[in-house]
Amino acid sequence: MTRCSTALLATLLLVSCSSKAPAGARTGQDASSAPETPAPAPQPTPAPGKDFAAEAQLLYRVIACGSDAALPATIDAKAVEEYCKWLAPKVDNYRKAYVDGAEKFLGKLEPPGLPTTVVYPFGGGDLLSAITTYPNATEYTTLSLEHAGDPRRIDAMDGATLERSLALFRKSSVGLLTLNDSTSENLMQLEKADIPGQISFFLVGLKIHGFEPVSLRYFTLEPDGAIHYLTAEEIATAESKIAKKLNQVWVSPNFSEAFSNVELVFRPAGQPDAATRVHRHIAANLSDEFLKKDDRVLKHLLAKGKVSAMTKAASYLLWNQAFVRIRNYLLDNMVFMVSDSTGIPPRYATKAGFVQETYGQFTGPFLDASKQHSDDFVKLWSEQPQRALPFRYGYPEASKHWHMLITRRPDAKAAAETAAATPPEPAASPRP
Repeated sequence: MTRCSTALLATLLLVSCSSKAPAGARTGQDASSAPETPAPAPQPTPAPGKDFAAEAQLLYRVIACGSDAALPATIDAKAVEEYCKWLAPKVDNYRKAYVDGAEKFLGKLEPPGLPTTVVYPFGGGDLLSAITTYPNATEYTTLSLEHAGDPRRIDAMDGATLERSLALFRKSSVGLLTLNDSTSENLMQLEKADIPGQISFFLVGLKIHGFEPVSLRYFTLEPDGAIHYLTAEEIATAESKIAKKLNQVWVSPNFSEAFSNVELVFRPAGQPDAATRVHRHIAANLSDEFLKKDDRVLKHLLAKGKVSAMTKAASYLLWNQAFVRIRNYLLDNMVFMVSDSTGIPPRYATKAGFVQETYGQFTGPFLDASKQHSDDFVKLWSEQPQRALPFRYGYPEASKHWHMLITRRPDAKAAAETAAATPPEPAASPRP
């Protein structure tokens, strides 16, 4: 290096060092100057819509007995204590007798890379079974005729109303905690109850699986299926508009239509830093008649991409030609489905490229249903190896045996074998 370049380098280093400010001081000031006030941290964008987190946590405490939080003075602590004494052993027994074994059994059947988005048509208040079936999912969507319910009434319940509400929920939840299903009659009773029936079922499901609620928001669907979260102002405006019953044989709720569709965000209990999961319940009639008039639900589901699916105790509606659109949605978008025999009938599943595996026994449907599809299911079970099923999943079959059906996309080898064994369909043949 020349003397000139050495001198130049020394000069540059001197200038560079002298231009740096001492730690904690502004440029041009000595170290004793006051430190610069740091810029305020950016504030997180407020979550959209009115959040009923406080009401959800109170319901979780009272209805799900999910915490030891102190009760407000307006709540009859003795009534809650008596109710929780009844519920606690039911929750423990359900977890030990059903959830632990079912989760292990079902986990061995799941293929790798399963979508973590779950769609559960005709799901009622059954977040409990959704988490049992897919414990690693991050998003659950249940759809049924039931509206979510108004969470605010718990704040103003007197002792008599609370006791009556807890007694009704005890009666209505027995089926879910013993048979793993809720009857339509029980779900209808809760549509007119003082507690929000669907949300109460959801919160009990969280308790059983060791989760706690984080937020509770209500929403509608935009014309393109996108979610619109309801603000406090929008909820107040809709206060006098009572939610409508969604078919002729159901009952009209006694709360505002604003409380129809709900989003419940939850996380592992006692772990504030854990990742959250989301459950959305949509009140909808999934028949072709209604979906033809209003297809927002289908657009919302289509935006999810490929999904894992399930259904059970669903009155054989997926066998019915009045429910073609929701059946076709499943066939086009699911990659894996767990169901009882109220799932996808074999003739539709095979044609769409699925394989089906049977568990337990099946000699006929639990309720009156299509003989054609019944015969196809009997044939499907008779042609496959007898696979044991150690727990009930949905309806029993005609002879009261337990049964379960896996409908899945095949791997490349199975797809080739299925294609070779299946007669080709005419090119212009419409989907039934």
